[in-house]
Amino acid sequence: MDAFACAVAAEAAAIDAGFALLFFSQSLVEADALSRALLTHAPGLHHAGCSTAGEITPQGLEDGHVLAMLLPSAAFTAVSTMVDDLSSSGMDRITSEVEALRRNLRGRVGGEHTRNTFALCFIDGLSYAEEAVSSAIHWGLDDIPLLGGSAGDDLKFETTRLISNGRVTSDSAIIVLIATEIPFHVFKTDNFVPTDEKLVVTASDADHRIVREFNATNAADEYAASVGILPQTLTPLSFASHPVVVKVGGEYYCRSIQRMHADGSLSFFCAIDDGVVLSIAQPKDMVESTRAALREVEERLGGIDLILGFDCVLRRLDARNRQVFRDISELYRINNVVGFGTYGEQYRSMHLNQTFTGIAFGDRQAAE
Repeated sequence: MDAFACAVAAEAAAIDAGFALLFFSQSLVEADALSRALLTHAPGLHHAGCSTAGEITPQGLEDGHVLAMLLPSAAFTAVSTMVDDLSSSGMDRITSEVEALRRNLRGRVGGEHTRNTFALCFIDGLSYAEEAVSSAIHWGLDDIPLLGGSAGDDLKFETTRLISNGRVTSDSAIIVLIATEIPFHVFKTDNFVPTDEKLVVTASDADHRIVREFNATNAADEYAASVGILPQTLTPLSFASHPVVVKVGGEYYCRSIQRMHADGSLSFFCAIDDGVVLSIAQPKDMVESTRAALREVEERLGGIDLILGFDCVLRRLDARNRQVFRDISELYRINNVVGFGTYGEQYRSMHLNQTFTGIAFGDRQAAE
């Protein structure tokens, strides 16, 4: 870890970086060791980040890496805060933290320069709190666009870690506000269309995101029958390949299944409750839908310098299953995408699944 932290410190000094975003595999590095190394070798560098379910590096989709994205002070002003104890935290407290952060940023850059601001959030992906937290952050942001990702732990579903300026926690969220003169565009893309096949949640444990029954039948049995596979063969790949979606405000959003339990109940990556109507979704071509989204972003900005991306781990599993993993990885590589594989994505006020959310930055010359 010392070698990595030394490299980060040297690069930060070379470009006068004031802030670093860090994404790391817990299979490779312990959060505590990474945090200590950064404090030792780059004590003045403010930073925020989280553990992952895979990384997006300059080489494309990878696993078992640690990644730093440095923000040069000449082009970016960043302020951050960590919100602890999500499971017992009132949402009003989160909104007031965001408002304090906005005042902090205004004090740093002046009111007229906060127009070009975006917000990032990293949330413990095992906290069962992402919907409420995303909504509370969004409420405090006014019209500042929000995006982010839920921290992962390489599909172990045990413990995720968040790091921020020397602190290492779980059951927490980090909010980062960033002002920049560089043109940017926030976007999302997915690759599914709803079918007429419906699943109504008729028995659930909403606090733990567990569905026990669909359509008054055992959840795994009913889901498996709806997608045409045997219940005993259900795996994370099955759930990635056959997502379910919910309609909110005229748009469909993915509600991904995390895993099946021995009793046939299903754990979800997002909030679920009795009475929710889900539609089985039909996947579209992931490569073509992603390429089209990136092309649209490029046209809007007049060129892409870099994309910070939050990519659902289920997209990664589905890409492997459909044998397009290399194609997606190459798309990310040639479009300069960096980021990580998530247990859920945040986009404006919504917590999503099986989606890629990203912020694309335009011509670098604007910063030079």
